[in-house]
Amino acid sequence: MVKNDAIDNEQAQQALASQAHQRGVDISHVLPMRLQNLDLDRETVIAPDSKRYVVGTFDDRRIGRGYVTGIYPQQNNYLTLVRLPVAELSSPNPDDAMNRHAAVIQAILQGRLDDYLQSKKS
Repeated sequence: MVKNDAIDNEQAQQALASQAHQRGVDISHVLPMRLQNLDLDRETVIAPDSKRYVVGTFDDRRIGRGYVTGIYPQQNNYLTLVRLPVAELSSPNPDDAMNRHAAVIQAILQGRLDDYLQSKKS
């Protein structure tokens, strides 16, 4: 079973790398994470100031929020503070959610997360 997990993880990393390349994400600052049950995508993103964020997009339609892209701070390079989200942004469908996911990653990589979030409040 451990061997299968390693193979699945390797395949997931390859898939993430190809997705990131298609979206134009600088893969050296985007670290893959294991997907959770309802996830469409999830990774750790390192900002220019060395802060780490987990960006996860998941299906939350069961409680009426649509597809949610959550941005969570990471502490000590591993502990995701899910109870202290920076923001959670809702999208009506998976395509819009994945576009938002990529935009959030780009904003973090450029050090402009606050500007991006301010533009979404308007």
